[in-house]
Amino acid sequence: MAEVVIVDSPATGGALVARHIATQVRHSSDFTLGVATGSTPLPVYAALARERSDGLDLSGVSAFALDEYVGLPRDHPESYHSVIHREVTEPLGLDPSLVRVPDGDEATIATAGERYETELDAHGGVGLQLLGIGTDGHVGFNEPGSSLASLTRIKTLTARTRADNARFFDTPEQVPTHCITQGIGTILRAQHLVLLAFGAGKADVIARAVEGPVTATIPGSCIQLHPHATVVVDEAAATRFERADYYRWVYEHKPAWQGL
Repeated sequence: MAEVVIVDSPATGGALVARHIATQVRHSSDFTLGVATGSTPLPVYAALARERSDGLDLSGVSAFALDEYVGLPRDHPESYHSVIHREVTEPLGLDPSLVRVPDGDEATIATAGERYETELDAHGGVGLQLLGIGTDGHVGFNEPGSSLASLTRIKTLTARTRADNARFFDTPEQVPTHCITQGIGTILRAQHLVLLAFGAGKADVIARAVEGPVTATIPGSCIQLHPHATVVVDEAAATRFERADYYRWVYEHKPAWQGL
């Protein structure tokens, strides 16, 4: 099963994950990080920016994004090209040429998934993949019902996901209907998965993903299939776990050499 780490706040969780990434980067300066968008991973990026201020050199780190909207120009402020550049590349001092985001151009979308898979394979894959989880259980843009073996492809966003993401747009109607996303099978190829969930609104879905059955109905449950998966949650998100005391016990007695 995935290791579950319960922290007192999103900031604490972000700092914990950032310290682990910093250790990996110091060991291998060309480390590859899988980056996610949305509000959930922001504490990790903020903590990594502080690590950079303290001398961590991230300029050799490669990054692969999980997904992109279809049909938004790259320079649109809510395209994930723009979001990743604004929230990850610039504050962490990454080399833009080493940051990849799926191609959401409608003119070439038919081959975009295959091309991104080829890029990932040629690069050698992802060392650590950051993940959030939607209130319906999606990871990346793999909506409920997505194949657990799926690869990077086009998906139609559910009304719920579009409503959740409407806060980033002027009107709900501006949220694109389609996206390109790494598949669950693609995500599972990363060496280490770190799934973050903060706030009471994620308590039910993260409990289902960690403690419920592995099912395409809750795509985030795929973490149970991975040999090295870590789930970092705050107290508010941990309230629906049946085995929260056990998770705390395990983490308190974890050998330091194991890392995250």
